[in-house]
Amino acid sequence: MFAVIKAGGKQYRVAANDVIKLEKISGEPGDIVELGQVLMLSGDKGVEIGNPLLAGVTVAAEVLRQEKGDTIIIFKKRRRHHYRRRNGHRQNLTSVKITEILTEGRKPDGGKASKPAVAPKETKASPPEASAETASPAPARAKAPVKRAKADSAPKSKIPGKAKPKSK
Repeated sequence: MFAVIKAGGKQYRVAANDVIKLEKISGEPGDIVELGQVLMLSGDKGVEIGNPLLAGVTVAAEVLRQEKGDTIIIFKKRRRHHYRRRNGHRQNLTSVKITEILTEGRKPDGGKASKPAVAPKETKASPPEASAETASPAPARAKAPVKRAKADSAPKSKIPGKAKPKSK
């Protein structure tokens, strides 16, 4: 039995006991995560294809480790224009081991508490209020205007290093 799942914008063909690297998903090593975007399932009953996803089918996976991928060098160059840019990138990855493919809405069993692969977005909590004893008002200071010296009043020449002659 195998399934085709979608994770991190990519599709993977997975079966039980496969070890794959996905784009970073939340979870500590040993956690069980559910990968719910199943596109296709092939098993004893034949092949089921989702439109676009299969309902009631999930893939349970155990997080093995959080790591970084190999360095990818991005080099841009435009010839004869003195333009070169060099940049690098290392993708955050999560190694997971597929434990089982669950059908008919079953939940994964065993391991630590299962978590969905995509964590819900957290709202920012308001900063803690400072107590009256520790908080002291900051003194208000006005900035004084900066006085600059006037430049030489003689007109400048367009050619650097040459002063324009004064006319009489």
